[in-house]
Amino acid sequence: MNSRDSLHRKKICLNGLQSVLLLSILWGAGCGAGDSKKHRPALSDLTPIDLTHSFDKETIYWPTDESGFVLEEVFHGTTDGGYYYEANRFSSAEHGGTHLDAPIHFAENGLTAEALPLKNLIGPAIKIDVSGSTSANRDYLISVDDVKDWESRNGPVPDGSIILFATGYAAGWPNRAQYLGTDLTGPEAIPNLHFPGIAPELATWLTSDRSIRAVGIDTPSIDYGQSSDFRTHRILFEHNIPAFENVASMDALPESGFTVIALPMKIRNGSGGPLRIVALVP
Repeated sequence: MNSRDSLHRKKICLNGLQSVLLLSILWGAGCGAGDSKKHRPALSDLTPIDLTHSFDKETIYWPTDESGFVLEEVFHGTTDGGYYYEANRFSSAEHGGTHLDAPIHFAENGLTAEALPLKNLIGPAIKIDVSGSTSANRDYLISVDDVKDWESRNGPVPDGSIILFATGYAAGWPNRAQYLGTDLTGPEAIPNLHFPGIAPELATWLTSDRSIRAVGIDTPSIDYGQSSDFRTHRILFEHNIPAFENVASMDALPESGFTVIALPMKIRNGSGGPLRIVALVP
């Protein structure tokens, strides 16, 4: 065997090992630490649920970003060679639509988008539904009691969980007035933002009393609309816990026992980026 053949075989083995490891993560991540292998569903038995809003001209961005998502046609049609061809270019801010907030977004020494370990983006997940409270209060702050209420039914939040907070606000997308609380744009819109978020006290509790991989929410920000200091961002990101914002409807998700895969665009030195997030549900 020559050196080239040997190197080729090593590459095949490494690629195969990486595939096995990824499949192992996806297959086992939705099960609790105490579950035995015989209770784990086969990959073919898992139902994928898309938790991502499509990117288009209606995609909601922070009100001060008035450019939004722009898709520009490069070529659509039949080429001189007689075959069909289509290509576009797009432009977008990092933080708009369904997207990742990397810790560097609010923590000077936090991880950037490309530096986040995959273990923070793929793993067992739970859903905490607070829509009953947010429907009556646009400025609702998700509290420690909300999590403890979930725990009273399901047991302690498992170590290494991704927590998705369902406020019900995804139902308002892409109506800006319903989703943001205002259809204004520019700086004058900021005082009129009204949507739920995670209380800073809960963020502190999650970093000190629980061990989680990431958080996600179906609103524009993990801090509520009236926040001016973004303390929840700052607390979580100082611990390199990333966030997924503008997550789409979570109605089809159970309270626990599913896996989340949240893979953002891998932007070097990025503070975030467009995100495709899906859940695998037994």
